[in-house]
Amino acid sequence: MDKTLTMDGGKEIANNIAEEAGVKLHECYQCGKCTAGCPMSHAMDLMPRQIMRYMQLGMVEETLKSKSIWLCAACGTCFERCPHSVDLTSLVEALRHEAKHQKLCSVKEVDIFTEVFLGNVNAFGKSQEVILAGMYNTLTGNLTQNLGNVPHMIRHELVKPEIHSVKDKESVRRLMKAALEVDDK
Repeated sequence: MDKTLTMDGGKEIANNIAEEAGVKLHECYQCGKCTAGCPMSHAMDLMPRQIMRYMQLGMVEETLKSKSIWLCAACGTCFERCPHSVDLTSLVEALRHEAKHQKLCSVKEVDIFTEVFLGNVNAFGKSQEVILAGMYNTLTGNLTQNLGNVPHMIRHELVKPEIHSVKDKESVRRLMKAALEVDDK
């Protein structure tokens, strides 16, 4: 691991990541409201407030290796509850981006799902659940995951085997390309 990600050089990198996300790390005073409201905290190895504290301390490597940045649902509850409007959701997204850059994805299934979902939307202009589930299951090696639910879902028309695309797929592709270009900056 790059020594600049450790506590010694980590504060500068932490501040750069936070700045990229539009977050001022010093504005978090560890009240814990983000953690108290987080619907995913039960599954996290670092609570939302700990992510902030680790970043304040320059513990970037530990933060990037955590499962928490991949388990965040990006629901925005932390941001809504924060008395200083610290946008932890944006910080977590920037941390995911950096973790991918450093090849530190600790929950590969989340990264696979994101890539398959984005590819699905790029191809059809919207998500196709049958294709999304099939590709995700194949790429994660869980070929029969949720297979028992398929008859019920088809019978009740929760999913349909037909492929439906939006009329103007090219507009969706342009939007996605523009969003990815912003992410890469």
